[in-house]
Amino acid sequence: MIKPDNTNPYNQYLDPQYISRISGLDLRAKLVVEGFMAGLHKSPYHGFSVEFAEHRQYMPGDEIKHVDWKVYGKTNRFYVKQFEEETNLKCYLLMDCSASMGYTSSGITKFDYATNLAAALSYLMIRRQRDAVGLVTFDEKIRSLMLARSVSSFLTEILLELEKTQPGSGTHIADTLNNIAERIKRRALVLIFSDFFDENLDAVIQGLKHFRHRKHEVVLFHMLDPQEINFAFTDDSIFLDLESGEKLRTQPVHIKRNYQKLFGEFLSTLKQTCRDQNIDYVQMATDKPFDFALMNYLQKRGKIGG
Repeated sequence: MIKPDNTNPYNQYLDPQYISRISGLDLRAKLVVEGFMAGLHKSPYHGFSVEFAEHRQYMPGDEIKHVDWKVYGKTNRFYVKQFEEETNLKCYLLMDCSASMGYTSSGITKFDYATNLAAALSYLMIRRQRDAVGLVTFDEKIRSLMLARSVSSFLTEILLELEKTQPGSGTHIADTLNNIAERIKRRALVLIFSDFFDENLDAVIQGLKHFRHRKHEVVLFHMLDPQEINFAFTDDSIFLDLESGEKLRTQPVHIKRNYQKLFGEFLSTLKQTCRDQNIDYVQMATDKPFDFALMNYLQKRGKIGG
């Protein structure tokens, strides 16, 4: 069982508000991972231990020159460094860049939170686990597609792409899901970062099913602002649809009950789909520490192995 350490002095690195004030996505990613790893209790199970994840046990036929003697000194076992062609896993990060992802009630936007989280996961996978990582950014269409690679230098390319990407226009999530499900030929782990605010939820669900039909493993990081969950508005307000531009002036008390009913149905449908399809659903409010998502990833990583 992986547990966060509440006495961890690195906990500030897991705080979205703290991390958002640090310049440079590469540094933010590194600090989030360092904070996370400093708080991990070591686990004996393969996939949970990040420390030696870039190694595999020595097997007859391996060249002695590839044995890592430092690891032998710590474990009293022979391990060899893994090369790119021995990568355990291919992983694709699907990043929703639609306008609604730019929303914040205070502090960090859903998009910035997702970007920091995706950067940290990329750092963890490429630098620590030798997994191959690819990136897809999309709104109404696919903006960028970077095929999965595991070489260390590719992390820089992923971070640069994430850093230059900003929330744009509307969204057609289903089109992207179906497109990418067909393009990824080899079984992969797919991490989706989105608020899933799409007018056609049924089509989105079919897109998720498409990934499972193609034998891909899926983790759905549902990005939400706390106000979208709680709807704690009190004063007369003007609500703006960030994608259509439509405005609604109203008293929140008049629409709160109906909003919560519809939002609850939306969440229920999405969660039930994930249960039915064996998809990991992880609700990520933007005030939640990053380690919650990183632990969910590692648990999934440990289950599917390499």
